[in-house]
Amino acid sequence: MLRTPRPGTVGARRHRRTTALAGAVAVGAVCAVALANTPALAANPAAAKEPLPLERLFDNRAVSDDARPAAADFDGSGGSFSAQDLAAAGWTPGRALDIDASHLTWPRPAPGRPDNVRAAGQSVRLTGRGEALTFLVAGSTKGAAGNAVGGKGTVRYRDGSSGTYTLTAPDWRRGPLTTKAVGLAHRNTRDGQRTETTRLYTVTVPVARGREISSVVLPKDPGATTDLHVFSMALRAPTKEWTGSWAASTSGYAAVGPWTDRTLRLVVHSSAGGPVTRVRLENTFAQRPVRIGHATVALQDKGAGAAARPVPLTFGGRDGAEIPAGAQRFSDPVRFTVPPDANLLVSIHLPGTVRAVPVHSYTSQVSYLSADGLGDRTGERGQGAFTEKLDSWPLLTGVDVGGGPGSLVTLGDSITDGEAATPGANGRWPDLLARRLRAQHTVPALGVLNHGISGNRVVSDRYPGDGTSTIKSGVSAGNRLERDVLAQTSARTVIVFEGVNDIRAGTKADAVIAALRSISARAHERGLRVAVATIAPCGGFYDCTPEADAQRTAINRHIRTAKIYDAVFDFDAAIRDPQHPERMLPGFDAGDHLHPNDAGMKAFSDSVDLRKLV
Repeated sequence: MLRTPRPGTVGARRHRRTTALAGAVAVGAVCAVALANTPALAANPAAAKEPLPLERLFDNRAVSDDARPAAADFDGSGGSFSAQDLAAAGWTPGRALDIDASHLTWPRPAPGRPDNVRAAGQSVRLTGRGEALTFLVAGSTKGAAGNAVGGKGTVRYRDGSSGTYTLTAPDWRRGPLTTKAVGLAHRNTRDGQRTETTRLYTVTVPVARGREISSVVLPKDPGATTDLHVFSMALRAPTKEWTGSWAASTSGYAAVGPWTDRTLRLVVHSSAGGPVTRVRLENTFAQRPVRIGHATVALQDKGAGAAARPVPLTFGGRDGAEIPAGAQRFSDPVRFTVPPDANLLVSIHLPGTVRAVPVHSYTSQVSYLSADGLGDRTGERGQGAFTEKLDSWPLLTGVDVGGGPGSLVTLGDSITDGEAATPGANGRWPDLLARRLRAQHTVPALGVLNHGISGNRVVSDRYPGDGTSTIKSGVSAGNRLERDVLAQTSARTVIVFEGVNDIRAGTKADAVIAALRSISARAHERGLRVAVATIAPCGGFYDCTPEADAQRTAINRHIRTAKIYDAVFDFDAAIRDPQHPERMLPGFDAGDHLHPNDAGMKAFSDSVDLRKLV
């Protein structure tokens, strides 16, 4: 005799899901994130059910008003997110959230209605083509801070084929701060509010590029006391009509000023050129929205002066924009010709009071800032208003140009960031590589995007991922891979050149090698070509010990022999002293025995076989 579970029990909840979700599809064990063509699932009666929009499947309330915390039960024990905290972060109901080039939406349910779905094999209506599929998620464990929750789902295509994916949602209370989309200050409970950081995450999985999707099957129910919650889903749109010309990583979240009613004038250097332009602003790691009053772009004349009247930028047809915490915003395309190998001025008016901003900390370039209360100076050609200097790039993370062959991303540390290159000369090795690409016609002249961060590591995070910090060396290469490589405009190839900071900090070769393997596998899954450069010598620097050099040698041996990378560039061989291979040649040494000078930068660029980039 079949018994119906008693109301209020875990079994009752499972029974309701099973009977209500006849469209669930059981997904067999398969290799994680492998896209395998399989026959259509029409033979499965459950699969024949029509997929529903995600919001029609919502069965859980995650958000409560601070005055009524018991009105929601996200984790099965009365815990929930604070509606006031979300609003303070700019995550209001129905708000568009552009994160890692995916256009997500924070749910806007009717009062008292569910705002997320607990994944249990539901079939979701999602149509279109894309480069990847992004989920806004969080995991929960009943009555405790738990571990990440994951499972395998299915993407169905119009042609009857399907592919599998693995979705893992970090825990809303314990998950890593360095990969969160947004962190909130409180956890609501039935007994009131607790001061505790709660988290929401975006997780992106591969799909078959160019193939039209008809629906997505969520992972199965992960367990009796755990849930994988999905709030929003979106396909990342292709960016073939754009090429990245300049980019920089967010390396930390820095306290400033406070600045009140000021205008930033940021100097950046183009690689590729084009007749149409857009810029990307990001509020990464932030806890509050940032308001943009106006923005412009111009060619630099001298200092903060523009060569011609700056061209206004708009955002969704408006002069300004508000960027929620953790989100990004692209400007509308504008008819402004970006020459290759040119300095640009991107001016940003901040009309309110700003106490902290996401920054790229080292620039090898002087930028400018107006004084408090001077208002919108973005349209001014002259430099008189810009009386203060900046050695960082706040908020601005990209400049794209129309057309072109796509982008090459360099993922690195201070050497890639250009720390010892001549300031203001744009002689970083990625700059030189961009010039080499433009000077030939054998391979496409890709835009080159410099995602080096001074002090960055492959394995471990330096910036803690939440709140203001004087540490601005970024999160690990693996933890920033999605934002700084996979989501970059028309990224085709990545060159990974990192590891010296890991070995200097005592990290063993096996850990660095495992991280490089993971980075390569993830990039390959998303269709990128992966090149890895050997770690350059640093003998003579105070903490580059014989033990550190032994780890470097082991990592380089792996890079040269593993045959899992599409290309290997031997930066070590390009600058090392043959008589003292643990050191670089004196002619390439900037003086500290760690950072190469301009000649060393050229040696790196010259050692890149351009034919292996495509």
